[in-house]
Amino acid sequence: MKPILEYLKKHGEQLDTEIAKATGLTLSNARTQLVELAAKREIMVCYSTRYENGKPIEGMKCRLAGFIPPAAPGRKSKSQAKT
Repeated sequence: MKPILEYLKKHGEQLDTEIAKATGLTLSNARTQLVELAAKREIMVCYSTRYENGKPIEGMKCRLAGFIPPAAPGRKSKSQAKT
């Protein structure tokens, strides 16, 4: 499960298929681990259906729970943007 957490921390929100491919796990094994991580509240999971060529593809979008990525360098604060 640690490779999945590291991958999500580095790449942000990803689909289960992308996570499985990047970590070298089978899709079913990756989904099992993702469900376990969601039960422990280490990740947030959103079930989604997308359509490719009219064919529905069901998947899971996953991201780390409570993780806010650092601000991009060079970002202006709101008080500076008003002046």
